[in-house]
Amino acid sequence: MNENDFCRITETAYLNQENTWRYRAIVHYCYKKHEHMQTYVYPEDIYHKLRKDVHFQEYSFEQLEQDLAQLVAWNNLKPHQETGRARSILDFKRRKFRYQCTPYTVEIERMIGHLQSIGEEFGGSLETTQFDRILHALRELIEHADTFTLAELNQTWLDLQHFFSSLVQNSSDYLAHLNSAKVEECMQTSEFILYKDKFSQYLQSFVLGLQRSSLKIEKLFNEGKESHIEKNFVRLADYQLQIPRLGEQQSREAYIEDFRESYMVMQDWFVGTGYRTSELQVLYTETMDTIRRITRFAQRLAEQHQAVRSRKNDYLYLAKWFAGCRDNREAAELSSVLFGASCVRHFFVQTRESDNIDAHIEDEKPALVEIRPRVNTYRERTRQIAIKDQREKKMELLRDYLAERAKHDALLDALVVDGAITLEKLPQISMEVRKTLLGWVARCMQQSTGEIQTETGRIVKLVWNSKEKRKICLRCDDGDFLLPAMKLMVKKGEAF
Repeated sequence: MNENDFCRITETAYLNQENTWRYRAIVHYCYKKHEHMQTYVYPEDIYHKLRKDVHFQEYSFEQLEQDLAQLVAWNNLKPHQETGRARSILDFKRRKFRYQCTPYTVEIERMIGHLQSIGEEFGGSLETTQFDRILHALRELIEHADTFTLAELNQTWLDLQHFFSSLVQNSSDYLAHLNSAKVEECMQTSEFILYKDKFSQYLQSFVLGLQRSSLKIEKLFNEGKESHIEKNFVRLADYQLQIPRLGEQQSREAYIEDFRESYMVMQDWFVGTGYRTSELQVLYTETMDTIRRITRFAQRLAEQHQAVRSRKNDYLYLAKWFAGCRDNREAAELSSVLFGASCVRHFFVQTRESDNIDAHIEDEKPALVEIRPRVNTYRERTRQIAIKDQREKKMELLRDYLAERAKHDALLDALVVDGAITLEKLPQISMEVRKTLLGWVARCMQQSTGEIQTETGRIVKLVWNSKEKRKICLRCDDGDFLLPAMKLMVKKGEAF
């Protein structure tokens, strides 16, 4: 990235201002004139055009000049002094201008027009021919580029770029259209059944085209020689340098880098990288998921349609089966097959002990299920348990804790030399002592004064030089710990 990627685009300022409605009207009129090959626009023409609108009835020519000056300041319009119509020195000094749209402004207005034509719904399509076109252009670029002139090679590269961008944009927009909330609502209506087969066939044909061409495209990317590709990039850069352009022009290396980056984007999209799958595989997965979703919606609608359909004839046909049964047992067996058991209770039990799917249920141990009455007055029986006196056990635990704490404090006191603990000079310490020392260091660093008071009453102050890059090794029973050279000043105090 360069510095231009972080700068503000002042040319878009007219789209979000208090007087945006005036600025946009002026810029749009100048843009329309530019599209009709009228490069320069005079303020009088702009003023007469705006005065025809009801919103500009009170708009004055002085306001127009102020707006034009502001648009010039934002680099939306470029002024050119009109000297041919000056009839006197006074007219020449008044500096009459005509205005021209800047390239940024033209592209911004084109983008706005495109956005307005899109609407609120996604478009796009899934065209299988795009894969064939990409395959043909890529084969020409990799295998036959040596026989092309510079112009033919550049056209092949432009075709490849165009087909690839069309595939990515159209496929992503169409899948987003199918996944939108509005389309999902339409899929849940009965009218969707009429379009289900058309949608499925369209998506399936795209998947078949993808499978047919994707492996060939991936093979071309994998077998293409890097030196041969770089040679084509150099020839493409030479063609761009042959085009006469006024002003600044990119260097050969910049052109080659742009071509290389575009080629790598296409290669990663079709082939993928070492840490992620290709976007082509993602497109295939999303398309298959969409087909399954469409089929699921259609199946659900069909089931709903069958649920409300009259089944009188079906039941009359089944009644003939029951009339032909010899006895009640045979009729009960037929009923169990057609309608299932008449009274079924489901119990939740623990998971099976065996994972063998061939094991019979009679070979497993029975599970006990406790059934409780479903009445509000039911209460489980409780047994009264006496409260035991745990005073001696508590005192014993307290004595053990105080003894362990005194032992730990003795270990810390043994490390204090001349009122300080120098971490660099410490012998090998235990894990508990290391946790305590590092806990003091962390707490001291959180305080602005670098000083804390511990639970045992010690006053601890951290002394270290943050600019010093030297590291020391704190040897512990559970390993070595690297940290900056630090010292802890320790003073006795009253415990909490």
